[in-house]
Amino acid sequence: MTLLTTAELMPLQIDTDGVIRVGGTRVTLDTVIVIFEQGATAEEIVERFSTLDLTDVYFAIGYYLRHRAVVDHYRNERQNRSDQVRAQNMTRFNQHGLRERLLARHLGL
Repeated sequence: MTLLTTAELMPLQIDTDGVIRVGGTRVTLDTVIVIFEQGATAEEIVERFSTLDLTDVYFAIGYYLRHRAVVDHYRNERQNRSDQVRAQNMTRFNQHGLRERLLARHLGL
């Protein structure tokens, strides 16, 4: 038997917002990597996200380990963007008394 090596399609796709998703699911590469960094195995990640395929998770982890600097840069860019959006929302929407307003709404007041 001869071992065939063929190029496979990468199970990482970039959506219209520039977010990298794993295996055609809504699960982000960021999510998989954070859970992996917390000590979870690929199998445990698939248990948490049943839409993921085990081989896609192994690929995502392998890609991260081979291209750590690139993935870390991507993650930092995403975090910076998230921080910018959060700051914009804080200035656009009045946060003063938000907790009280939400509690009152919850209690039907």
